[in-house]
Amino acid sequence: MRKINIFDTTLRDGEQSAGVNLNFTEKLEIAFQLERLGMDIIEAGFPAASPGDFNSVKEIANRIRNSSVTGLARSVQGDLDAAWEALKDGAEPRIHTFIATSPIHRKYKLKLSKEQVIEQAVNSVKYAAVRFPIVQWSAEDASRTELDYLAEIVEAVINAGAKVINIPDTVGYGTPIEYGNIFKYLREHVPSIDKVDLSTHCHDDLGMATANSLAAVEAGATQVEGTINGIGERAGNVALEEIVVALHTRADYYNTYTGLQLHEIKRTSDLVSKLTGMAVPANKAVVGRNAFAHESGIHQDGVLKEKTTYEIISPDLVGISSNALVLGKHSGRHAFKSRLEELKLDVTDEEMNRLFGLFKELADKKKEMTDEDLIALVLEEKLSGDNNFFDLVSMQISYGTNQVPTATVTLTNGNNDTIQEAATGAGSIEALYNTLERSVGGKVNLLDYRIQSVGAGRDALAQVFVKMKYLDTETSGRGLAQDVLEASAKAYLNAVNRVIYLKDKATVLQ
Repeated sequence: MRKINIFDTTLRDGEQSAGVNLNFTEKLEIAFQLERLGMDIIEAGFPAASPGDFNSVKEIANRIRNSSVTGLARSVQGDLDAAWEALKDGAEPRIHTFIATSPIHRKYKLKLSKEQVIEQAVNSVKYAAVRFPIVQWSAEDASRTELDYLAEIVEAVINAGAKVINIPDTVGYGTPIEYGNIFKYLREHVPSIDKVDLSTHCHDDLGMATANSLAAVEAGATQVEGTINGIGERAGNVALEEIVVALHTRADYYNTYTGLQLHEIKRTSDLVSKLTGMAVPANKAVVGRNAFAHESGIHQDGVLKEKTTYEIISPDLVGISSNALVLGKHSGRHAFKSRLEELKLDVTDEEMNRLFGLFKELADKKKEMTDEDLIALVLEEKLSGDNNFFDLVSMQISYGTNQVPTATVTLTNGNNDTIQEAATGAGSIEALYNTLERSVGGKVNLLDYRIQSVGAGRDALAQVFVKMKYLDTETSGRGLAQDVLEASAKAYLNAVNRVIYLKDKATVLQ
């Protein structure tokens, strides 16, 4: 059986999704979870893009030891230098450099001839290969590139030192047969092709990313690139959870395997969804909440008699457990700590003390605490406790069908001053947000507001995601609470605090 390497670009291509803006702590949390999942390669970012991206890539490369960390670079010396400085202390430094090869990109974007593109690609690979033990080269928009020219440039960069050749369907244009045939053509027409791994990178503009990626594997690709939950620019990238579960379930057909810990898939999906604010559709393959739901009477009857009648994937395989009840209000510190360890949630003693207090508060209100509740609680504590300038002390909302909704809020700021404000609105959320805008000072434009439950039942936790513009900076925030209005207030303040933190950090750096 062939080993298929899995290359995750959630932190680079995935973060380019419209509206997604991860801070360093969130990126690191995702990187640790990708390592736990067993990801072969993690593309941590684009080091030359900004100082923030450089620092994130550098820190992730320094701290991730069981996955190879890479960064993206254009075919220019400055990008390659920045990538080396960010990645050189990684467990297995590798560079991912690219240049566009299709006629439309050569003519309109690069304004270069075929020969000039080859020269630039070869020079960048030679330069990178002096430092990096593994150089991956990508032909941007490969699926719309002339096959003979693609074969020519691939042979040239292999001879220059490339170890991995990526053939992206950058705009999701290819069909499975067409895309698979590109790999077959290269295997037949590139003399040095056996010296490298062939990689596939598909976008989902026409809804064929998974089919195209699997067609490439069938045609000889030994690496698949994509993102968790299929996030990414435009319609997104191929969803890696679909690829790895398909290869596992149909190993009889593809005769391949991956090294991923499949039982970590659901947790990884939930984490990425929570931190990016991009909800997973209910009918999403593998990780959607309806993926293992059966409503049809015929289906239910079949599943009750034999699960494999309508379930080709076991929920346990991807980490979906039917055992929701774990802890309650009478549970002690030892039971709480043991369950966190079973869930592989690493917390310090200081975090443990705060989390246990929050757990007891919630457990007094909720009938039961599920694994989902505990995971959400830990993440909220770890990711939102670093830079709180404004802190919610109390809030009071008055609402009735025949009265004007009114909100009263008490906050503290970074100087421990107490701020109290009140305002009205057309609804409870508007009244609350009008009050918070008065409290934090400065104009706030709310661009997006989303709410979803964590778990099920009447007492499920509410998770709110907001996107806003504050102090001329676009930002996002999250809030978690049993009450929808409290979660909404926390999300608003989380977004505001992010802007203040970034501006304070920029001032220090100046």
